[in-house]
Amino acid sequence: MLVKLETPLLLSKAVEIISELVIDARIKVNDYGLSITAIDPANVAMVSFKLPKSAFSQFETGEEVLGVNLDNLKRILKRCGAGSSLTLEKKDNLLNIQIQDRIKRNFNLSLIDIDREEKDLPLLDYSSKVEMNSIDFIASVEDCAVVADACSFIIQDGKFIIEAKGLNSAMSEFSGDEAGIMAENCKARYSIEYLQKFVKGAKLNDKIILNFANDHPLKVGIRSEHMELIFILAPRVETEG
Repeated sequence: MLVKLETPLLLSKAVEIISELVIDARIKVNDYGLSITAIDPANVAMVSFKLPKSAFSQFETGEEVLGVNLDNLKRILKRCGAGSSLTLEKKDNLLNIQIQDRIKRNFNLSLIDIDREEKDLPLLDYSSKVEMNSIDFIASVEDCAVVADACSFIIQDGKFIIEAKGLNSAMSEFSGDEAGIMAENCKARYSIEYLQKFVKGAKLNDKIILNFANDHPLKVGIRSEHMELIFILAPRVETEG
């Protein structure tokens, strides 16, 4: 296996984001391209990242599955600069990582066995789809983080509301002028700790797509020409207190 990226920033950023959810993961490289799918240890969140074959300037591979420690991979990928190219080559039980800019630098990362069962993204039915500016989503989540540890996503009479309530409260409201809202009235509550990790992915594209339903998992989609990053987050079910 030998693949080359002329602009490795997307891969570097994606690995950095995914490493906050899971310690290690399988990287699949095949005719489609490169992909990572992983579930966090608490089984609360799931992430899927895809970098298609078209994103690479060189792509020579069969079916490969690379078990890696994401923190170690992240540290190496951070050594890429703005003008660096990145080459990944499997050599026996090592992943050789070559960074080429003014000089050529080589790293070897030991591949590891990962015995967790691998799952695909679940096929879920959603009653609501909201497409909005990433910057607005990021600001709304950070507003809610000031006052609580969970927030509600609400569709009410054609409006999308992100709201958090504790001793204090915060709320952002979006009409059809500020977001694309195709949704039925519904409400679901989610952990802000996880959402704050997801918003780092939202910075990779100007737009973000949210899918949810009453007390239903949230799907966060970030897509560009050369990348797809999807998060699934279990709802936090409110209990009577």
